[in-house]
Amino acid sequence: MVPIVFVHGIRVSATMWDPVRSRLGRPSAAVDLPGHGSRRGEPFTMESAVQAVADAIEGVAGSGGRAVVAGLSLGGYVGIAAAGRFPGRVAGLVAMGCTAFPGRRAGIYRSVASLAARDPGLANRISAYGLRRLLPGPAGEALVAGGLSCEVAPQVVEAVAGHDQLAALAAYPGRVWLVNGARDPFRADERAFLRACRNGRLIHLPRRGHLGVLAAPGPLARLLDDLCDQVDPAPRDRADQTGRPGSRV
Repeated sequence: MVPIVFVHGIRVSATMWDPVRSRLGRPSAAVDLPGHGSRRGEPFTMESAVQAVADAIEGVAGSGGRAVVAGLSLGGYVGIAAAGRFPGRVAGLVAMGCTAFPGRRAGIYRSVASLAARDPGLANRISAYGLRRLLPGPAGEALVAGGLSCEVAPQVVEAVAGHDQLAALAAYPGRVWLVNGARDPFRADERAFLRACRNGRLIHLPRRGHLGVLAAPGPLARLLDDLCDQVDPAPRDRADQTGRPGSRV
């Protein structure tokens, strides 16, 4: 059964995926990227982030093993980079909320990131409040549980703006699912990203915004399980190891 490696968004940590992982029917791991969570204080580069994903794949799938990589926002951009860099280790790619060219809006992102980095303590408190209001309950708490790291935002913006996402997608021969909330502004260039994929599919989640895809972890876990079944040499039985029936969406 192919496992999943989850990659988180900017300033949050691996804990954002806990509600989804607890509902999966397969093994999974969630990575803390450099500068985030347990790795707070480390410099962030796209190279170091991609290596963190590769290490997580080895940790959950073993030496030479493969995993589906699923990331949201920053995690999606990192997942795209990891698929392009290590195509033999990425069994499939689920890239969520990351189909906008960051370079077009780099000036805005740099300004916001610089402002947050000037007083990261204040920025972290504001972010925590906003995330809890946006996603009340377990989903919002999971976003802040691992701590916030607004101080790393400028490094993240530069790394993402300097990376060629379309070239990475074109270099990856495996299955790619571009998953966007229908109300997500980060789907602005999704057609260009889809055209760059050698084996891609675009999926829209109705009535969801950028982080709103996390609001219903059960359906998202079922979707991810079903997508993994499409690349899995040994698909799940209709009743998984937890005893709950296998499902399709």
